[in-house]
Amino acid sequence: MGIRTYNPYTPSRRNMTGSDFSEVTKKTPEKSLVSSKKKNAGRNNQGKITVRHHGGGNRQKYRIIDFKRKKDNVPATVVGIEYDPNRTANIALICYADGEKAYIIAPEGLKVGTTLMNGADAEVSVGNCLPLANIPVGTLIHNIELYPGKGGQLVRSAGNAAQLMAKEGKYATLRLPSGEMRMVPLNCRATIGTIGNADHNLVKIGKAGRKRHMGIRPTVRGSVMNPNDHPHGGGEGKAPIGRPGPCTPWGKPALGLKTRKKNKQSNKLIVRRRDGRAIK
Repeated sequence: MGIRTYNPYTPSRRNMTGSDFSEVTKKTPEKSLVSSKKKNAGRNNQGKITVRHHGGGNRQKYRIIDFKRKKDNVPATVVGIEYDPNRTANIALICYADGEKAYIIAPEGLKVGTTLMNGADAEVSVGNCLPLANIPVGTLIHNIELYPGKGGQLVRSAGNAAQLMAKEGKYATLRLPSGEMRMVPLNCRATIGTIGNADHNLVKIGKAGRKRHMGIRPTVRGSVMNPNDHPHGGGEGKAPIGRPGPCTPWGKPALGLKTRKKNKQSNKLIVRRRDGRAIK
């Protein structure tokens, strides 16, 4: 998918870019596979703001994606590629031979009319979903399960792919897009190919209003606030943080603080962290 530029008839339009949606073939979603999406503007059940900078934005419907791909040995045909406002990747509408329809994340190179298959007997071709035990070493994969039958949790955003590096015993070793090397059970499923819409990260928002359409409200820097509003605030002119490190408005450490538990169970499955360090 390419990037579209605009004539600069306003200053904000000059640097704005957007997707040209050349991969998209179907404009309207399948009614049976969408559900309503309630907005709460970052508020919890007490009406208190628990996530700042949320609110407004265009109305959206949630597309129900089949991350599990459990319908084995039934061929499915790709009906169309659609835009999904809830994720960076595009989605594909597939129709099984028995008439059931489902949405899946659209991998790069998937075309309308392509036949897909799920299960251990499926071919190793783009869009097919197989257990890791049946996928050759070196294959690029996405939508990877962490627990058998739970559905894909890893590698689901635009342009991403993991690589199957090795298979040993009950586990497969994967190299994730972050660079992390991780072991995953061989009976977990994954989909073949790289996720499409790889140019998504090249889009320039261009103007503040476009962020508001996404439901994101303005973020004010702490350094321009008063001392009673933020730990970074106050001082004459531009002032440094005045603390050992950056803080949240409530004085908690921010930006770079490691929050992962030291004794987390899944540590034993991580061969190498994304910063290159081995897990001890």
